[in-house]
Amino acid sequence: MKFKWEPLAAMISLLFLGVWVVYAPAFRHDLRPDAETLPFTLGSLKADLEAAPDPAANTTTYRILYRDGTASAVLTEADFTKVMGEKPFRTAVASSGNMLFGIAKVTTWGGFFWVFIGLTGQLLFFGRMFVQWLVAEKEKKAIIPPSFWWFSFFGGIMLFTYFAWRQDVIGVLGQAPGVVIYARNLRLIHKQRRREERAAASASPTSPTSPAQY
Repeated sequence: MKFKWEPLAAMISLLFLGVWVVYAPAFRHDLRPDAETLPFTLGSLKADLEAAPDPAANTTTYRILYRDGTASAVLTEADFTKVMGEKPFRTAVASSGNMLFGIAKVTTWGGFFWVFIGLTGQLLFFGRMFVQWLVAEKEKKAIIPPSFWWFSFFGGIMLFTYFAWRQDVIGVLGQAPGVVIYARNLRLIHKQRRREERAAASASPTSPTSPAQY
């Protein structure tokens, strides 16, 4: 079975474009000497927390680096916790050096778990299209195998759960109707198979309802 390389190349190119858009910052901040950045989340606010040593005071000072390119004034730990609260500060500092948190853009293991749920759901969604593509290339025509709907159903449930956790109403609205449609298609496939099995059984020479064969 021979496959065309163009669709796969297009998939990979679009994937790299999406990853670049997510991880390449729209605005680059000029960091202070020896500073490191930590993911920082407070409600709907998503930013980076810059931590830089202050040799003169033998302590660490902080700045909030906003996604629009602006930054807060230099804050001491006391200043930061007074404005933002102690829990967000402790959570951000605790994530320092955790590469997984940096990649997932979260600050806790709970957040990482939900990102894992969303990633798994998205992989299932990719799997449904990949399987459909393989079958279509094999048959040389557009065809949707039953596995497409199973991948869609479970992927849709996981993505719906993830978007609900993120409180992303666009994602929730996008997935909710799909999950119902996928379940309905699976039900129709099951009923069609049952009808075909009954038809095959009634047409069988050994079927009790068939005329005796002599």
